[in-house]
Amino acid sequence: MAYEDIAHMLQQGLKLDLSPVALALLDAPPAGVPDVQQAGPSACSYWRRAEQGLFYASAADHYNCPIGAVVLGFALPDSVNEDLMGLVTTMFGMNYIKPEEIQHIPKFQKQAAGVLYGPLAGFPMPPDSVVVWPTPAQAMLLQEWSGGASWAKDPQGLVFGRPGCGVLPIAAARGAPAMSLGCTGMRTFTEVPDDRCLLVIPGVALGELREGLQKVLDANQQMRGLYLAKKGAA
Repeated sequence: MAYEDIAHMLQQGLKLDLSPVALALLDAPPAGVPDVQQAGPSACSYWRRAEQGLFYASAADHYNCPIGAVVLGFALPDSVNEDLMGLVTTMFGMNYIKPEEIQHIPKFQKQAAGVLYGPLAGFPMPPDSVVVWPTPAQAMLLQEWSGGASWAKDPQGLVFGRPGCGVLPIAAARGAPAMSLGCTGMRTFTEVPDDRCLLVIPGVALGELREGLQKVLDANQQMRGLYLAKKGAA
């Protein structure tokens, strides 16, 4: 699959100003790819690093972020599990989460040794997830493409919140794009602008993107013309 073409379609078609990045959960470090030089403070912080180039981060490189490590499906050593318990206890005390929520945290089911991160345009293998930072208007176009905006008895256009990284396994499990408004941790560690949300496209959906998104863009351009004419006549 030509990931460069797909990245170009996303960036130019939607007028994104932050590059789409990809990640793949791997059983072993890939040959010829540099390791991350310094462990990040969170799993999501790697998404912004990935805009600059390709790198591999092991499971241990994610242990500064116990919740992110759980979401990615990594097995936690005892010391990191203790950190996780301490963190969630603090969250309980702050009334940030409720104890019954813990068992429902989204996570990848397969266990990996680490994650390959990098720009979608130059990604060397099929990604598990593609991370996009759209504005609400751009996110609406992606929702229309994915069917999330379709009128139905049981609407599929769900929007999630915390943890922001939890939307990765949700999208993978659904086989369709999923969106998060982004948690406080994600916004702190990624420094993504407040007017952006987080939208994740699972790798299995990328093959349908170019043609489908172009149809959405064309339809919205025509609708805009109709609305502008109606506005001018009012």
